[in-house]
Amino acid sequence: MSHSRCRVTSMSLTKAPTDHQTEPEAGQNHHPVADTNPSDEPAQLSTLSPSRAGDFKTCPQLFKFRAIDRLEEPTSIYQARGTAAHLALERLFDLDAEDRTAEHLYDLFRQAWTELRTEEEYAGLFDGIEAERLWGVESLNVLANYFALEDPTSITAFDRELDMLETLGDMTIRGILDRVDETTDGDLIITDYKTGKAPPERYALSAFFALKIYALLIRTRLGRTPTELRLLYLGNATMYRVNVDDAQLDAMRRQLQALWKAINRALERQHFPPKPGPLCNWCSFQDRCPAFVSEADPEQPAITNSPAANSR
Repeated sequence: MSHSRCRVTSMSLTKAPTDHQTEPEAGQNHHPVADTNPSDEPAQLSTLSPSRAGDFKTCPQLFKFRAIDRLEEPTSIYQARGTAAHLALERLFDLDAEDRTAEHLYDLFRQAWTELRTEEEYAGLFDGIEAERLWGVESLNVLANYFALEDPTSITAFDRELDMLETLGDMTIRGILDRVDETTDGDLIITDYKTGKAPPERYALSAFFALKIYALLIRTRLGRTPTELRLLYLGNATMYRVNVDDAQLDAMRRQLQALWKAINRALERQHFPPKPGPLCNWCSFQDRCPAFVSEADPEQPAITNSPAANSR
């Protein structure tokens, strides 16, 4: 077991509210939407998720592609595995503790994939039945690693797939949290599942950005500060964990406030500069990103000495 001591699903844009306008309610659609009607008033941020906040930190242009332009990204077999695995792990904790076994988790994964595979976004994902079968076998091997990281029979899940919408000053943050546990001492632990492989430890701290936002939301809602954040990477059976306290969450709130203001400035100026780097190798938008495509000649890369270009 590899344990290291070293982790809002969407955002939306609205016009600045007038006396008769209100913010979206929790049950309404919070997909990112930009108001394209001509107006003297610039679009403003209405809600923000940890994932989109992370996008803006990583690359403002990526944020624009996903949150404002709402460009579609192709669904991969890895995303399909992640979605089905999250459903299976959520449902595992519906079972009595003694029934949280590997065989039951495998059955829950099969059930989840049976439900998902008929959806349009997964159509044509596999070349044939044999390719899908091999993917399924590999997925079960990934899930087997879960039991090397923790014993689900000993865990008290406080909540799972927790849909959170909290107001922090002038910010509204929304996200869905994988799992919150409560220890026998009454401490809260936030756990997030990843079906991929863990990054090198030197990169792990930045992966806790979203989890610290979730911890801040938990503190806001419950008045209780989580004590630990955990990332479970099932791809190579690795766990990263960090302790957290009020001082760290206060700092995260300040950082989030700065991001909120920066996004609103970018919206006002319609300026979302790209930030080329190693992660560009995994970006779905290289073919239209101004860092890689020249406006004068769409076929001519604009940057030839970026880390992504040099590593291809």
